[in-house]
Amino acid sequence: MKIIVCIKQVPDAKDVRLDPETNTLAREGVESIMNPYDQHALEAGVGLKETVGGEVTVISMGPPQAEEVLRQAIACGADNGVLVSDRSFAGADTWATSYTLAKAITALGDYDMIICGKQAIDGDTAQVGPGLAMRLNIPYATCIQKIRTAENSAIVMERMMDDGYDVLKSGFPLLISVVKDINQPRVPSLKGKMKAKKAEIRVLSADDIGADPACIGLPGSPTQVVKVFPPEPRGEQAMLTGTVEEQVEQLVDRLKPYLV
Repeated sequence: MKIIVCIKQVPDAKDVRLDPETNTLAREGVESIMNPYDQHALEAGVGLKETVGGEVTVISMGPPQAEEVLRQAIACGADNGVLVSDRSFAGADTWATSYTLAKAITALGDYDMIICGKQAIDGDTAQVGPGLAMRLNIPYATCIQKIRTAENSAIVMERMMDDGYDVLKSGFPLLISVVKDINQPRVPSLKGKMKAKKAEIRVLSADDIGADPACIGLPGSPTQVVKVFPPEPRGEQAMLTGTVEEQVEQLVDRLKPYLV
């Protein structure tokens, strides 16, 4: 089975800052990590390879430094890494990103399954996975929480729902997006780290994938982030101190003026 896992390098959520001049997320000096949901997508892909055989190719669209997460993925069991990188991709929204990834995956050749994380923590849109499937004209299933059985001809999965789960069966090709409940990502082994260090990362430019300049980056993005800002604090804040009984009395005193 030929499996493609889409991963993204994102700013560490523990150190999120806003650039006061641009009103966008500050990325300079902020540690970058593999998107947490994509770690589970990678583990799902490697687990499938171990179950039914085949190979796992990880692909990421981003700047040259995104090569780091590709090597991390290889250390965790992926076979190949592909970086889709070009200055003309800068400023892409989810529409342009799904187009670019679709062109890149098409350029790579045949595949059976594409696995994505449910969403990226820096955007939280959950749009790229479904958008990619639509671009490739293949079926997709989102929010997969468990893979029950997998064969070379079909796969049976559980899709998380608000009131339980659905059981889905599909043939290939297929795209799925996964949630964190699906597995526990493995820790890279020493052998895996050595393999990742020596691995050759294939880099694809806009010309390599035959992308239309009008469909990538800012020109191909119908939506753009104009400003990012934290919500303004609402109302007054007060810290209650003392014993539990004293804090209850203070709280009652503060609430009395608002009681009818």
